[in-house]
Amino acid sequence: MRIIGLAGWSGSGKTTLVAKLIPIFVGRGLKVSTVKHAHKGFDIDIPGKDSHTHRMAGATEVFIASGRRWAQIHELRNEPEPDLADILPRLSPVDLLIVEGFKRHRHPKIEIYRAEVGKPFLHPEDDYIVALASDTPIADAPIPVISLNDAEKIADAMIAEAMPAERLKLPEKA
Repeated sequence: MRIIGLAGWSGSGKTTLVAKLIPIFVGRGLKVSTVKHAHKGFDIDIPGKDSHTHRMAGATEVFIASGRRWAQIHELRNEPEPDLADILPRLSPVDLLIVEGFKRHRHPKIEIYRAEVGKPFLHPEDDYIVALASDTPIADAPIPVISLNDAEKIADAMIAEAMPAERLKLPEKA
């Protein structure tokens, strides 16, 4: 499995880009999975469903399975947030793992930049950012710049820069 990330501030268009990239990779014959970091709490379970009832009753993990899909919900219950090293062993093997977010982790990333978001660049402070996908030209960028509208070229860069997942380096634990 090879890993590549998309990093950028909220509102930069990471999820929109991922939705454009996945069909490109699948069309190229690659099996793709994604890992998405959420800064805020999120819920994939809804009140009234049995799995939600189990979780609200105090279950640490709830596993839901059917003939079409399965899902595992793990409540942290004051445990620390998992990092990529904790997540990778839980994934089935694929050709390419796209990591959305986890912008401070040490894996190759393409920075997604939109001027209208009004946030600073990430790449000057992150040696793991290998290219910049931007909605505006960036003069004198120290890394390659790709138009945010050119999903094919971004896909090419992601394939070229993806690294074997077993080489993943993560931030030191405090």
